[in-house]
Amino acid sequence: MNIIILGSGMMGRAIVYDLCNHSNFDSITIADKDRKTLQSAEKFLEKKDITFDILDLEKTEDVEKYFQDYDVAISAVPYRFNYFLAKIAVETKTHFLDLGGNNDIVSKERSLFEKAKEMDVTIIPDCGLAPGLTSVIVRDIVEHMDTVDYVKLRVGGLPINPQPPLNYQIVFSPYGLINEYVEDAIVLDHGKIIKKKSMEELEKIEFPEPFNEMEAFSTSGGCSTLPYTYKDKIGYLDYKTIRYPAHCEKFKTLLDIGLAEEKEIKIREQRVAPRDLFAAVLLKNLPINGKDVVLVKVLSQGMKNSKKIDLEYTMIDYYDEENDITSMMRTTGYPVSIIAQMIEQGVIKERGVFCSEEIVPCKSFFEELKKRDIEINKETK
Repeated sequence: MNIIILGSGMMGRAIVYDLCNHSNFDSITIADKDRKTLQSAEKFLEKKDITFDILDLEKTEDVEKYFQDYDVAISAVPYRFNYFLAKIAVETKTHFLDLGGNNDIVSKERSLFEKAKEMDVTIIPDCGLAPGLTSVIVRDIVEHMDTVDYVKLRVGGLPINPQPPLNYQIVFSPYGLINEYVEDAIVLDHGKIIKKKSMEELEKIEFPEPFNEMEAFSTSGGCSTLPYTYKDKIGYLDYKTIRYPAHCEKFKTLLDIGLAEEKEIKIREQRVAPRDLFAAVLLKNLPINGKDVVLVKVLSQGMKNSKKIDLEYTMIDYYDEENDITSMMRTTGYPVSIIAQMIEQGVIKERGVFCSEEIVPCKSFFEELKKRDIEINKETK
């Protein structure tokens, strides 16, 4: 089988790095329209047997030609491309995976189910960290318990050495970050799927030293399809982002004065969208690619053999010093690589459009993560 990765940024590089070290694909190609970014990726991935190609995703015919030469394609580009790419993948009979990031886009991808099945293609959105890795944890909870009262997902990518004023660093696209903070959060509440405003319902959450007391607040995207998949199996399910204390209040103030608005305003005879300006300012002034950590805590309660039990999953993953790979790259890129390898190996055989919680086998997925030193501690109380 041949595989192509679209996007040579941080996540694309992590995916290719893992494929080179663990997969049996016959060929691996990474493509990007930005020559400088591609050259940077080539330097990072030196001595790996990879093809580096220039590809502009705006040119539909070029994308179609490329997909015809590959059995599997992975999108590591902004989520706005994913539905377009999924449609092409179905037509060219190419299995397709992406990192998700937007509920509406994933919903459009889901509409391709019958066509994908007819064309013998597997499409899997939401294969990153959250949704993705956390989605498989939720599946594990549902499989373990007879009934599930609640599942609370708490996830954060953070700098190891936080710097004021925001105590945050850019670990993925600033547009993705703004989207998480602006769009409504989806919550499953006893059979009803409701929307709540992001950056609200602030709570405290404890981790071992050196983190200790952190904060968590509602954000969009992390639940994705989970409330729909488990509408009849889980009582309550929500998702919150973990940050260092006081981050929420400071960042929300910037949003409240309109810095995330997309409607253009006039500045010195030029029209500028505040969100574009905000994203550029974040990129300019916040640390990028520094040593980071990803914190995950999933709390759940339910019944097993007529007894009330609590299941708690904890993951603390650090920046890879030896290979200069951030934890966010590891915990986002490696899961989608593992899932692609499951397709290549025939572990995943179903055809159609599925999200991670519907199709990824928990045990083997967790075992593969452990091989990469990503360990999820599961504790029954």
